[in-house]
Formats: sequence, structure tokens, C-alpha cells
Amino acid sequence: MDIGFIVVNALTLACIYGTIAIGISLTWSSLGLVNMAYGFIFALSGYGAWLASIHLAPFPPLVMAAGILTGAIGGVFVCLVAFIPVHDKPNFPIRALIATLAISLAGNQVLLWMFGPRAKSLPQLFGRGKVDLFGVVLTADKIGASLSAIVLLSLILLWMRSSRRGLEIRAMMMNPHAAAIVGIGVRRTAISVMALTGALAGLAAVLLAQTYYVAPFSGITPMVKGLSIALVGGLGSVPGAVIGAVLLGFNEALTSSLLGGQYVLITQFLLIIVILLFRPRGIAGILDKAREA
Repeated sequence: MDIGFIVVNALTLACIYGTIAIGISLTWSSLGLVNMAYGFIFALSGYGAWLASIHLAPFPPLVMAAGILTGAIGGVFVCLVAFIPVHDKPNFPIRALIATLAISLAGNQVLLWMFGPRAKSLPQLFGRGKVDLFGVVLTADKIGASLSAIVLLSLILLWMRSSRRGLEIRAMMMNPHAAAIVGIGVRRTAISVMALTGALAGLAAVLLAQTYYVAPFSGITPMVKGLSIALVGGLGSVPGAVIGAVLLGFNEALTSSLLGGQYVLITQFLLIIVILLFRPRGIAGILDKAREA
């Protein structure tokens, strides 16, 4: 068993899936919404990046920017359709959950109709180089994916700490009722949150497409893994999502190496069950009993 290879794979997967998990946690903690449309946003972003590589230029920064922008647009669409019309209605969490799930199912079918069932591939964004670090071979795609995710997340966290809109989002995460009382608009903030988290899903789509290609239903498994990470870390906790991403990243890397990729979801859900038995709200959860946006 190559420990170095497993560690590198685990950290790479943690960086990619962690972006989705952080998006899910941000959406829940600020809006009280569990967004089940991330699978659709993920696949849509992959096709946005693919179209940019075909019709514009296979220039890596352009392809990545197209995927991120498409994800942000997809997030705003979900906000306009599944959040704003129902956020002040009774049973909002259930209504929004069903609405986002419906968007995901219908959206995947639309992508299947538009692009067909055949998978599309993106150009190599980070080249084909390799680096030998203390006997561990690091490929360019793993280095690029990890650094891209870390840089974008760092920029987002910095923006949330320093900008007015970022501070509004943080206020919504801490106490949505108090934020509304002091004049922070729920709908305006929701659009920012959904665009931001959609962009994170778009980045994850571009990074994972280097290995798994782009297909109409390619976002389902990443969405399940992102939601699993968010639940393990504690739905609503960004630090918890980071810890959960590392744990499930190591679980996937170890399972793939020792048992095979077909057992990843089995061991993942067993690990989730064990953690939630001892920590029902996750590792660092702030899951509320009730939320009203």
C-alpha cells in the first residue's frame, strides 16, 4: 500500500468535494435551504466549461472561468425559482427542498436532451507534468486541482470577512432574524449566497471533469458526497465541512486502494452512520431545530 499516493489522493478529493460541502453549509446556515440542485449546477457548469473550450478557445483559465461563471448563473437561477418565491411561505425548508430536487431532476433531463448521453471531455487544464516530492509522485492535475480549490476558497473567505456584502452574509449565518431586523435584505443576500455557492460547484465540476468527464448526470454522485461531508462536519459549519472533507477524502482514497472504487459509497455511508451516532449534529454542527428565512 502506497501511503504517499493515498494521502495525495485523499487531500485532492477533500479539496474538490469540500468546495461543494462548504457551499451546502453556507446555503443552509445563511438561508435555511438545503439545495438539492447542486447536482444539476455541477453538470451545467461542466457543459459551460466544455462549450467554452469548443467554441472560444481551449485556454485553461478561460475554461475554468467559464465553468465557475456558469455555476454562479445556475445558482442565481435556482435562487429565483426555488428560494425567493417560497422563502416566506409556511414549511419553507420542505418546499424549498422539493423545489430544488425538482430543478435537479428536470435540469438533468434537459441536459440529456440538449447534449445527448455521451460524455464530453475537457482539455488538460494543468498540463501533464509530474513532480517527485520525497518519493511521492505528484501529477499536475492533482497539484492544480488542490491549489485552485484552496485559492478560490481563501479568496471567498477573505471577501466574506472584508466586504460589506460578505459581512451581510456572515450576519445571516449567525442570526437571520436579527440580520433582517437591522435591514439586511433576505432576497438580495440570497442571490449573493446562491451565486457564490454555485461558483464553488462550478469549480468542483471543472476540476473533477479532468478525471470523470462531463455528462448529464455527472453531478449526482458529487452532490451526494458533498451533502455527506456537510452532514458529517455539521450542517452549517464551514470548519466542520473542511474536517468532514478530509475524513471522507481519506475514506475514499483508502477504500479505492484496498477494496476498489465500487465500495466507496458503502464505506462512506458506514462512516457517516458511525459519526452521527456519536455526534448527531456532526463534528462541529450548528444545526437548528427550526429555521425561518
